[in-house]
Amino acid sequence: MNLQNFLLMRHELLLILLVIVIIFAEIFSKEETKHRIINFSIVLFFIQTVVGFLPVTQGELFGGMFQNDIFRSTFKNILNIGVLIVLLQSSAWLRKEENKEKISEYIILLLSTLIGMFFMVSSGDFLMMYIGLELASLPLAALAAYETKKAKSAEAGIKLLLISSLSTGILLYGISMIYGTTGSIYFADVAANFGNSSLQILGFIFFVAGMGFKISLVPFHLWTADVYEGAPIGITAYLSVISKGAAIFIFTIILYKVFGAISHTWNPLIYALAVATMTIGNLFAIRQNNMKRFLAFSSIAQAGFILVGILGLGDMGSTSVVYYILVYIFTNLAAFGVVSAIYNESGKENMDDYNGLYKTNPKLSLVMTLALFSLAGIPPVAGFFGKFFLFTSAASQGLYILVLIGVLNATLSLYYYLKVAKAIFIDPSDNPIPYFKSDFNARVGLLLCVIGIIVVGFAASIYEAIYSFSSLI
Repeated sequence: MNLQNFLLMRHELLLILLVIVIIFAEIFSKEETKHRIINFSIVLFFIQTVVGFLPVTQGELFGGMFQNDIFRSTFKNILNIGVLIVLLQSSAWLRKEENKEKISEYIILLLSTLIGMFFMVSSGDFLMMYIGLELASLPLAALAAYETKKAKSAEAGIKLLLISSLSTGILLYGISMIYGTTGSIYFADVAANFGNSSLQILGFIFFVAGMGFKISLVPFHLWTADVYEGAPIGITAYLSVISKGAAIFIFTIILYKVFGAISHTWNPLIYALAVATMTIGNLFAIRQNNMKRFLAFSSIAQAGFILVGILGLGDMGSTSVVYYILVYIFTNLAAFGVVSAIYNESGKENMDDYNGLYKTNPKLSLVMTLALFSLAGIPPVAGFFGKFFLFTSAASQGLYILVLIGVLNATLSLYYYLKVAKAIFIDPSDNPIPYFKSDFNARVGLLLCVIGIIVVGFAASIYEAIYSFSSLI
């Protein structure tokens, strides 16, 4: 492999090297110093994240199976930022006595699934996309079942594994139909030979259904709340933003670049999925008391909003999707960071437990409120600008009814997000969660989220840069 090839696969190769280094660190560390692997891994991953922002080379490998350009590289950098925050927020939980013997396993599995997502993002054909998807899915099932002494965690791992297997089967069935009718699995060749035959459309529907499971679109969402509730909070956060974000990105690329010629055929399908996902996700979120289930249904609703942006088509559609995922990473990880900090300290994760939180932990309360306002799309935080660009993208295609439905759903979501704020600031409690101070890494993670929520919305250059990159693919 020459230098040019190395630069094309820079993100993937550096992650593989990082995993190998952590394995050696685990082998040569003494039992009493295992906890040092946490900060060691975070520092190395931070360096890898910084290196990812160096100038990128555009090209392809393996006959076009692997492709890299500045747009894909930018999205990988966004995922790196999200994973860095997840690692920071997970450090206090990993230091608990019951997890000390499995610190390296957690980090290695987390980075392994990220490697799969990177390959999926850079895929140039359906085979590479499938390999990346499976490499990302299998370690996630192990991570969901990480807390082996808890029945809910084991249940979450089994459910995620079974649903992943089912969705993969449906996805492969659709890809086999597409391959059988076009004679190729390469995106460019499929795009050139894809028509409106019944078998091709059926294959496309199966493909959308398979991806729908990965993204938690209604009606393929039923596994989400149970898995999110049973998995460790760090993995729940990872599933809700990193895993979902990578799947949405490649789904958008394939819709535009492979099936763009039949956009008039799949527009009604994505339209219906967007409306159902937004509405049902919001309605079920209203009923939740457990914060992890609450954020699970919130993430389902957010996926519906992203589909609205996808219907914008073209550069504006892809830009609004990637920009919203960037905003969503900071916003959702801020909410999960607060939930994680409270759970690590008190073991509580129900909404009622947050009553009176502001009186004892005002800083955490403010971070959670900022995250909730951003999720709801209240100006001037970044979530408002994210939803604005999604709706603008759809409106540019004349989808005004869909935009109206999206605005109504955003208004509905405001109700249940404010329920949490009400519990924190208004509802009294005779036994509120006592004051505590999170560990340094968790505070750094929350600080990064707050900076992202405030800065990304006002930094117009970020949206403009993503727009210029999307026009290059």
